[in-house]
Amino acid sequence: MDSAIPVVRLTAAQAALGGRPVLHGLDLSVGAGEVVALLGSNGSGKSTTIKTVIGTVPLTAGDRELFGVPGRRFRDWRRIGYVPQRTTAAGGVPATVREVVATGRLSRHRMLPLRRADRAAVDAALDAVGMLERAGDGVADLSGGQQQRVLIARALAGSPDLLIMDEPMAGVDLASQQVLADTLRTEVARGCAVLLVLHELGPLAPLIDRAVLLRDGRVVQDGPPADAAHHQEHHHDHQDHHRTATRQGLLT
Repeated sequence: MDSAIPVVRLTAAQAALGGRPVLHGLDLSVGAGEVVALLGSNGSGKSTTIKTVIGTVPLTAGDRELFGVPGRRFRDWRRIGYVPQRTTAAGGVPATVREVVATGRLSRHRMLPLRRADRAAVDAALDAVGMLERAGDGVADLSGGQQQRVLIARALAGSPDLLIMDEPMAGVDLASQQVLADTLRTEVARGCAVLLVLHELGPLAPLIDRAVLLRDGRVVQDGPPADAAHHQEHHHDHQDHHRTATRQGLLT
């Protein structure tokens, strides 16, 4: 693929949930090998944005392209690794760590068993997130941070060209946050593009090329991470001042 062609492109994207408009003419692009963070308060449209990218929330207007292919024609899903918002990796089904991560290779095959190369890829993904020694353990026996690592390994097992992660740091211990940062650094070094939803940049700040700040389903800032973080802090300070003034007005 031409490196000049964005891996992800949303143009004038509009989307709704339950009939309620959430995205309002949003533009977003992610280049090959680029790390882009979506920032914003709860309800700003961050998770909906990445769900429109992977197609689980349809656009009501606007355009979507993946690797230069219009979204409705895109079929090469093995090129995309997706880590959903914090959920249990077990999913209520008894499974080992290795079994869960192995499902990340299924996009490359129509049936089991996995081949030797697949097993090697699963081991490499587990090793990358520091969970290889727990491969035979039940996922349900892991901590929340460890389960998040398993979900990340599942996404990595497919050797994606685009990694999409929805709040991977939420509720995760510091050790797992550092593992995630190290893992992403390795993925970016091999040319993988990354689209992240974050509440704050945290340990990932040095890896992020662009931060896109959303508010009410619109892009209000797109540029260097420090600029977006400053913009976000300023908005939060303004909101806090407004709430305080409102409470004082109600009390007097």
